[in-house]
Amino acid sequence: MRPTYSGEVRIAGTFRAVARTPLLQVLKTSAAAVIAWLLCVFILKQQLPIFAAIAALLVVQPSVSQSFSRGVERSLGVIFGVVLAYAVGLIFGTSTWIVLGVIVVALLLAWVFRLSPGSTNQIPISAMLVLSIGGVTPTYAVNRIVETIIGAVVGLIVNVAIVPPVLLAPAHVAVLRLLRDCAACLDGIAASLTTPQDRASLDNLLATARALRTTQTAAKSTLAAGEDSLTLNPRRGRFRRVLENDGRILDRLGVLVTRIIGMTRAIHDNYEPSLTQDRVVADIARELTRAAHDLRMLGEDAEGTKPGAAPEEAPALTSPLIVVSPNPEHWILIGSLLEDMRRVREEIVGETAD
Repeated sequence: MRPTYSGEVRIAGTFRAVARTPLLQVLKTSAAAVIAWLLCVFILKQQLPIFAAIAALLVVQPSVSQSFSRGVERSLGVIFGVVLAYAVGLIFGTSTWIVLGVIVVALLLAWVFRLSPGSTNQIPISAMLVLSIGGVTPTYAVNRIVETIIGAVVGLIVNVAIVPPVLLAPAHVAVLRLLRDCAACLDGIAASLTTPQDRASLDNLLATARALRTTQTAAKSTLAAGEDSLTLNPRRGRFRRVLENDGRILDRLGVLVTRIIGMTRAIHDNYEPSLTQDRVVADIARELTRAAHDLRMLGEDAEGTKPGAAPEEAPALTSPLIVVSPNPEHWILIGSLLEDMRRVREEIVGETAD
């Protein structure tokens, strides 16, 4: 068997998606193309209404709002391109240089008016086709507009009528992943305050905390995709509450991410082996462990696995940690950790910061 080289893997990866398109989406796209084609054959008496099928294929998107936007983009691009080509053809004719010039002019006009990429590409394509074929087929320009509009409308209707996509599961999973990673980081910080650490362990602790930013960005992206999937979606009423709850949790986690990174950086830069012998530091470590416990409980409530906390499962972080006289050797680090702990507690229990 011939070995596979990394270069071949990278090249193959450029042609393959990370995740497979849902089969339902494939079937909906196929149905939209077929319906658009048959409608144009019946209404316009066109034997090969390929532009209706193309429009339907492009309009069926992962969300209803994207389908609407794509349909508007393509329809406007076709209309502008056809009008431009018709006007130029009447004045200058349809020679090769005229066709090439119209392509350049169409792209410049799209740039001037800041049109979307979908419309920008469609205008010169439509203009070029009308100038090239319209002279032989006088009704080509009108048919192209009508076919495109029919295909776009069919694609939108199919996407709305047949189980309109709702992308809530990826958002929910991403938010819960961030929550659990935050809890794990809090446990890691607590362990670093009670167990002597070497420099490599502290570096790894800081790298793990900083990685929360990447997870947070991914959660925001998936949540935005979920919100987009509910826009213009007839099923949005049933799922809006779940998405809003995930959004509130993500907002609270944003504060926690900042505080966790701050605490980790403070420990990384000010760490001394004697910290593990400090009573106040031990109290802070205990509170951090409780905070991680309560954060996981918040995630379980969000999943619906614990509809109500039993008395023995009540939040462990019941009151702020109060230090009357911190150890002067560690007072900078202790003061920083205490302030971060205050904000962590407020976000977990849902209190408003002063």
